[in-house]
Amino acid sequence: MYIIVGLGNPERRYDGTRHNIGFSALTVLADTYGISMDIKKHKAVCGKGVIEGHKVLLAMPQTYMNLSGESVRELVDYYKIDPEEELIVIYDDINLAPGKLRIRPKGSAGGHNGIKSIIAHLGTEEFPRIRVGVGDKPKNYDLADWVLGHFPKEQLDDVRAGIDKAVKAVPVVLDRGIEEGMNEFNAK
Repeated sequence: MYIIVGLGNPERRYDGTRHNIGFSALTVLADTYGISMDIKKHKAVCGKGVIEGHKVLLAMPQTYMNLSGESVRELVDYYKIDPEEELIVIYDDINLAPGKLRIRPKGSAGGHNGIKSIIAHLGTEEFPRIRVGVGDKPKNYDLADWVLGHFPKEQLDDVRAGIDKAVKAVPVVLDRGIEEGMNEFNAK
């Protein structure tokens, strides 16, 4: 079984913000594959289902972004999965333009507090991730205000395209592996 985690913040006021693009991608993934997100366990809202023949658990931690690792650790322990092989984390990246993806098998947190928390709780940087571009903050703009802000209308088509690419990347990674996903979807 694979656990696919989308990162975000749990309150309605964060819906559609840059930091919640992981939740947005997971919602579209659940809708695409008919997975009902109706389980509330392990500090997350979860749904069990099948994506292209692979059993999956989709999870949206409800701990707020900088405590995401608490939920991910509980999920990894309960389902006894190997994070290096059976975990995929989808989250926002300010270093990528809206609509762009970067898939990686491992790596540092790169300043992302949700990933910092997951690394701290798992004790490893070695887990696959799908980073979805949200665009860099303007000069002299507070980072927290930027990532907790909403996308301007002129970026919404690019943002939707990025979410769609992330959703299409998941079955590629599950079926053919992380390298194939990187080759097909990483921003050129």
